[in-house]
Amino acid sequence: MHARFAPVRDCFHDLLATGRETGASLTIWYDGQPAVDLVGGSCTSGGTGSPGGHPWRPETLVNVYSVGKPVAALCLLMLVDRGQVDLDAPVDRYWPEFRTPATVRQVLSHTAGLPAFPVPRPATAIADWALLTGDLAAADPEWPPGSVAGEHAWTYGHLVGELVRRVDGRSVGRFLAAEIADRWQLDLGFGLAEADQRRCAELRYGDPQWPTRALGEPGSLRARAIGNPNGGLDLAVLNSPLWRGNEVPAVNLHATASGLARLYAGLLAGGVLDGVRLFSPELVAEATRVQYDGPDLVLDRPAQWTLGMQWEPDGSWGMGGIGGSSAWADPERGYTFAYATAQLAEHDRVDELVDALHSVL
Repeated sequence: MHARFAPVRDCFHDLLATGRETGASLTIWYDGQPAVDLVGGSCTSGGTGSPGGHPWRPETLVNVYSVGKPVAALCLLMLVDRGQVDLDAPVDRYWPEFRTPATVRQVLSHTAGLPAFPVPRPATAIADWALLTGDLAAADPEWPPGSVAGEHAWTYGHLVGELVRRVDGRSVGRFLAAEIADRWQLDLGFGLAEADQRRCAELRYGDPQWPTRALGEPGSLRARAIGNPNGGLDLAVLNSPLWRGNEVPAVNLHATASGLARLYAGLLAGGVLDGVRLFSPELVAEATRVQYDGPDLVLDRPAQWTLGMQWEPDGSWGMGGIGGSSAWADPERGYTFAYATAQLAEHDRVDELVDALHSVL
C-alpha cells in the first residue's frame, strides 16, 4: 500500500481496535490500480480471541445485502448491450405472465411499483424461485409504474433475475458466474456451492436491536418490503445453507471487497478490465445516468436512481447494503471503493473511511 493511503489503513485498524468493527475487508482502486487492500478481525462470530475463532482472510466471502443489486442489474444490462433486451419494452414481452404494465427500465430503476412480495411467505420460500416470481407476476402494483420510486428491497433480484432467465435460459447466479465473475476474475456470487459456503463469514448483530431498527415501523411499506419472505434479518437464516446456497439476488450476494472494487474499476474504465471488455462505453454511460430523481417511498427520503445503482450529488454511483457494506465508483476523484462487513450495524464506519480517503486525495 502506498504511504499516501496510511490514514485509511489507520482508520480501518482503529475501527477494529475499538470494537466498532469485528470482521471486514476494504479495497480501494485509485487511478486504475489497486491502492488499498485490507482485511481484519474474525470471520466467525466468536471473534479471533475465542476458541475456534478464525481470522478474516482475503478469500473470506460475506453477505453484502443490497450491494448486490447493481451486480444483478449488470447481468440484465449485458443482455441489453447484446441487443437481446430492449430497456423500454414492457416486461411481459419477455415474461408473458407478468401483469404489471412496467418496462424493463422501470424495473431496473425501482419505479415498477412492486417493492414488496404480495403474499406472506416463510423463510423456506427463499428456496422456491418459481413461487416468488409467480407471486410477483400476479401482483398488482402499489403505484402506477414510472410515477414514483420505492427501493424494491427483496423483490428487485427476482424481477431482474427472472428477466435474465426468460431471455437467456440461465439463472442470474449462473449467468453472473460465467459471463461476468469468471471473465473479470471477481470473487463474488449468488447461490454458492458448498466449497464457497465454507469460505463465508458469519454475520452478527452490532447490537441486538439492529434487526428491529432495520425493519422500520411495523406495517410500513419498508417493513413489508424487507420482512417478507421471513428470515432476511435473522442470523439463524442468514448463516445457513438455505440462504447461502439459494439465489436471492436483491440481498444475498456473497463477495469480497476486492471482487467488488474490481467490478467498479471495470465500469469506471468504461466496461473494460485487464483488457477484457464486457460492456460497451455507451451501456455503462446509460446504466450510470440518473433515471429517477425524487422521493423514494421505501427509503422515506429523496433518492436518485440509475439502472440499478444510487447516484450521489458528488457524481459517484454504486450501492450500500443494510448492515454497513458498500461499493461504488467516484469518477470525479478517480477511485472505486468497497467495504464488506459481517458486523450488521450502521454506515458510520464507511463514512469515516471515506473521510480519511478524501483527506489524502
